[in-house]
Amino acid sequence: MNGTAVDLSAVHGEHAQQSGVAHGTELLAFTEAVMSGQNAAAERARLRAVLSPEAYVDIAAVIAAFNVVDRIADATGIPLDDMMLAMSGDVRQELDLSRFASSANTPSQS
Repeated sequence: MNGTAVDLSAVHGEHAQQSGVAHGTELLAFTEAVMSGQNAAAERARLRAVLSPEAYVDIAAVIAAFNVVDRIADATGIPLDDMMLAMSGDVRQELDLSRFASSANTPSQS
């Protein structure tokens, strides 16, 4: 959105330092720790050391919001709407999101 190029493959754990996102390595490690429940306290401390308190709260809120909204959509089988389906095609393909079982809820784009 701000014109900065980012490498989406970083979300697969590869090349996090070259992702183009400030503190990408710490952000990915924290997200993985929160989602897995493993090593969360250590990764929280590591992330808080490089972010302002406000930025840390924003990151935690984004992870929490995405986690709950994504789980509700998956559990209820809510498909992507037509506009989001069209806008997200390249990103979904680049991240190979079809490898996840919940992708069955996403219709093929016509």
